[in-house]
Amino acid sequence: MLQIGGIVVLFACVFGGFLVSGGSLGVVLDAMPHEILIIFGAAIAATLIAGSMSSLKKIAGSIGQVIAGPKWKPGDYRDLLCLLFLLVKTMKTKGMIALEAHIEKPAESSIFRRYPKIMKDGFAMAFICDTLRMMTMSLEDPHQVEAAMEKQLEKLHQETLAGANALATMADGLPALGIVAAVLGVIKTMGAISEPPEVLGRMIGSALVGTFMGVFLAYGIVGPMSVRLKAIVDEDALFYHVIRDILVAHLHGNAAQVSVEIGRGSVPTPCQPSFQELEAALGSIPPDPG
Repeated sequence: MLQIGGIVVLFACVFGGFLVSGGSLGVVLDAMPHEILIIFGAAIAATLIAGSMSSLKKIAGSIGQVIAGPKWKPGDYRDLLCLLFLLVKTMKTKGMIALEAHIEKPAESSIFRRYPKIMKDGFAMAFICDTLRMMTMSLEDPHQVEAAMEKQLEKLHQETLAGANALATMADGLPALGIVAAVLGVIKTMGAISEPPEVLGRMIGSALVGTFMGVFLAYGIVGPMSVRLKAIVDEDALFYHVIRDILVAHLHGNAAQVSVEIGRGSVPTPCQPSFQELEAALGSIPPDPG
């Protein structure tokens, strides 16, 4: 909602200031539809030339993501810490054999089923289960496991940043495409040079709307959206960093509660439970019926 409010304030300040200064929106409103068609049409075409249809789909999907904000909320981080606590505790107390039943069929696991939102995240489930599977195959060198997990995290991060990067590229190109639209308007005006001054003035004003719209959209809407989207992607990535930190801490020989406390330190500050809150969450976990 903050982003919607920002867009409302942006339009109110820019166009309101223009009206207060004595300007008329008539020329702007008349020229805006075809100028936007030229600018955004060219921007979409340039995106297709530079990338693929998937880039456009990611741009379309990113608009909702910018408004919704980060996927993972404070309660999700608490659930993750509790889930990993149960998993590493199972490894410590019951051994790898007991863990295999949970990671081979997580949909039937009495541990995983307690946390449905995490189960719905394909990467989180694969990341946890594949790493634990490597441990059951006697890959217990913390440095090797951490390096393997880091590669997966880097790959995911680059893939999820595609939408933000595409938006940033589009924002960089919009001012120049606005100039293209303005030049076309000037060419149109020059073709009507014999018209009276009031007609030429209106045509030149319409042409300049192209430059205005290109700069306005780039620095007022699309550019800030790309920055916001990148921040969301970066924050959501920390959810998976918590998984890495806890599992690596376990391989270093720490107790389950210590490993989870290490992972708590990687939780983003706005979502980070306090030590006491984590203690209470871990203490309220019912016994595993399996």
